[in-house]
Amino acid sequence: MPPQPPQPQVKQNILKVLRSFWGIIRILHIVFGAGLWVTIAANKYEGSIHFVLFVAVLFWLLTLGLFFVTLLDKQDLVPLLGGERWLCANVAHDVAAALLYLPAIGITIHMTEVKSFCNLEQYLHSCLYKVYLTASVFACLCCVTYLLSIIYGGRRKCRGERTVI
Repeated sequence: MPPQPPQPQVKQNILKVLRSFWGIIRILHIVFGAGLWVTIAANKYEGSIHFVLFVAVLFWLLTLGLFFVTLLDKQDLVPLLGGERWLCANVAHDVAAALLYLPAIGITIHMTEVKSFCNLEQYLHSCLYKVYLTASVFACLCCVTYLLSIIYGGRRKCRGERTVI
């Protein structure tokens, strides 16, 4: 039996989510978060960068889950957090992400400064300076997009709306 095409209502919801500010910002969260953890995980990392990797992977997975639940319009099926609480749950997630990305930014910037000695052309050994610099940029981009999402969700909540889009 061939697979059934998605229902027209599901297609409409997917397009509605992807065209919304919330959908675009969630896609940016996913892209920047993946950029951060792939940058770190693809290289030899050490010390406190483990925390940065933990934050990046945790919130990448949680954001991916929230995005797909909303994309498929199944938020009513999520126990305790779904339905009328979905907007608050998303804003709480974004607040937690922004708060944990702040120390992650500090760690990546600190590690970039620690490795700045090998940013010279004459330095011939392997160096993580560019890795940490790239990770700092991705961490900042993640934090900024989560802050934008908090503002958007908070504004919707203050207006009395209960949905993310």
